Amino acid sequence: MTERVIAYVDGFNLYYGLREQGWRRFYWLNIRRLIEGLLKSNQQLISTKYFTSLVSPTPSDPDKNRRQVAYLDALRTIPDFRIIYGHYLHNMQKCRKCGATWIVPEEKMTDVNIATELMVDAFQDSLDTALVVSADSDLSGPIEAVHRLFPGKRVVVFFPPGRSSKRLMQVAHAFVKIRRNTLAQSQFPDQVNAPAGVVIHRPTTWR
Repeated sequence: MTERVIAYVDGFNLYYGLREQGWRRFYWLNIRRLIEGLLKSNQQLISTKYFTSLVSPTPSDPDKNRRQVAYLDALRTIPDFRIIYGHYLHNMQKCRKCGATWIVPEEKMTDVNIATELMVDAFQDSLDTALVVSADSDLSGPIEAVHRLFPGKRVVVFFPPGRSSKRLMQVAHAFVKIRRNTLAQSQFPDQVNAPAGVVIHRPTTWR
């Protein structure tokens, strides 16, 4: 019997895992190909949901937004793929010694959005197995709720490179660490063809 799978991808958790490993060459990641490479033979990926927030250019990195937009445009070419946005809050920080102040952006809503989508899909019986790509322990609550309310459904956690969570290990049915070779095999081509003849190019700094 074919097992229906929906994937929930914490975009920033995955990105920072790659960045902390120094794996910039793997940023141009085809998320669907990554997930499909980790499925069992009796599983079918019916939908992928990618959670992120739009970044803004900074003086130190004026092209940050442009690179993200190119990547999101490439992701939109994937069938049965949905991007769900959170937002940033800009918190003021102050140095206790010198009194200098600066703004620190904080990404919000990703964990709430993942929890909401996971519970809705479980209630609507849209899946048999949920694959959660994240190491955010805040997701342990909704995962436990799925176990309690839907004992026939499974939640498997895929940990981004260099990241893990003991709490998620405890509540998930299983967990998998995403390996370097899997990432290398799951890249978009340098040029991605989008509708209407648009060609999306891999950012040069991601090569």
